[in-house]
Amino acid sequence: MGGELKVTCDPADVGLDAGRLRRIDSHFAPYVDDGRLPGWLTLVSRRGEIAHLSAYGARDLGSGTPVETDTLFRIYSMSKPITSVAAMMLYEEGAFELTDPISRFLPAFTDMRVYEKGTAEAPITRPAAEPIRVWHLLSHTSGLVYGFQRVSVVDELYRAAGFDRTTPRGLDLAGAVDRLAGLPLLFEPGSQWNYSMATDVLGRLVEVVSGQPLDRFFADRIFGPLGMTDTGFHVGADDAERMASLYYAGPDGRATLLDMGDSAFRPPLALSGGGGLISSAADYHRFCQMLLRGGELDGVRLLSPRTVAYMTRNHLPGGADLEEFDRPVFAEVSYAGIGFGLGFAVVEDAARTKSLTSKGEYNWGGAASTAFWVDPAEELTVVFLTQLLPSNAHPIRTRLRQLVYQAIVD
Repeated sequence: MGGELKVTCDPADVGLDAGRLRRIDSHFAPYVDDGRLPGWLTLVSRRGEIAHLSAYGARDLGSGTPVETDTLFRIYSMSKPITSVAAMMLYEEGAFELTDPISRFLPAFTDMRVYEKGTAEAPITRPAAEPIRVWHLLSHTSGLVYGFQRVSVVDELYRAAGFDRTTPRGLDLAGAVDRLAGLPLLFEPGSQWNYSMATDVLGRLVEVVSGQPLDRFFADRIFGPLGMTDTGFHVGADDAERMASLYYAGPDGRATLLDMGDSAFRPPLALSGGGGLISSAADYHRFCQMLLRGGELDGVRLLSPRTVAYMTRNHLPGGADLEEFDRPVFAEVSYAGIGFGLGFAVVEDAARTKSLTSKGEYNWGGAASTAFWVDPAEELTVVFLTQLLPSNAHPIRTRLRQLVYQAIVD
C-alpha cells in the first residue's frame, strides 16, 4: 500500500497510446505558461496500472516551488464521494435503511418546512409533506441548498444564517447542522435535484450512527485501511511545504493568490464531509481504484460490488438527467445525459453528453478545478489536481475527458 507514485506500465500494454497521452500535457502546459493555472497534476490509470503521470507548473507561484507527485491539494467537493462511501459502509452494517428519515438520527430535522414565496425578510413556508430521507442526502434531492449559489431566496436565507462558502463561525459540525435544519427547504424532498450541503449533513449522520467524529471514522475505516496517508481535514507542520497554494481567476484571467488558503493548516471546527478534505494524487488514485474494483483494494474491502454498482446508478426522480432540473453546478459542463447516483454524477447516455465517455462512467469535481472519474467499461480512472477557484474558470474537465479518451487505442 502507498509508496512512491510513478508510472507502472508501458501505456501500450493497457491499450493506450503514449504519444496521444502526451497531448494532455501539451494542451494544459499553456494554461500555466500564460498564467491561467499555477500548476497541475494528471494521473491516468487503466486496468489497475498507472499509464500516464505528469505534473507541470508551480504549487506556489511566489516561491516557484514546483508541483510534484506528492503535492497536497484541497479537493473540496471530491470529499463528497468519500463521505458517501462512509455512509454506505454503515448502511452495509445495517445501521440504517436508505429510506429512513434522517430525523431518526438528527432530531433537528423533524417537522421541516418548504419555501413557497416571499422575500428573505418575510418568507412564506409550508410544512414538508415528505421527510428528508438518507437517500435524499446521498443524491442531492433533499431540498437543501448552498448559500453561494445565489439563485433563490432560500440561498439568501442560508447566507443570512452564516452559510456562504463555509459554515457559520463558532459552530462545530453538530451545531452547524442543527442551525441548517431551521432553514426552509427549496422543494419537497425527493421531488427535484439541487447541489447542496446535503453531504455535510450526511457527514454528521455518519458521526451520530458510528459514535465517532468524522475525521476519526475516515482515518480508522477508510484512510488507514486503504493506505491513504496524505488525506485529512488539515495539513500538519511536517507536511506544510508540500501544500499547494490556493488561487482564483483574476479579472485578467491570471491565477491570483487567495488568502483563505491558510485555513488548510488549522484543524477546522466543523468537519465538512461535503468539501473539507485535503489529499494527494496517490491517495485519491487509491480511492478510485477501490471503487473500480468494486469496493476492494489490496485485500481491503470497504464495500461490496453490489453496493458500488447501486451507488453508481441514476437515482434521480423519474430517471431524469441533471440537465432537466436546470440547477447551478459547473457552468462549463453540459449535464445532458448525466444522472446522479448516491455520491456521484453518472453517465446515462454517452451520446447526449456530446463528449467521449462510456455509459456507466461516474465522476465529480471540486471547487478548485480538481476532477476525477471512474469508467468501469474501460477499466479507467483519471485524477486531475490543481488549485484554482472557481471550477468553471476554464473548460478543464471537458478538455481533459476528450484528451484521455482519444488516447485509448485497443
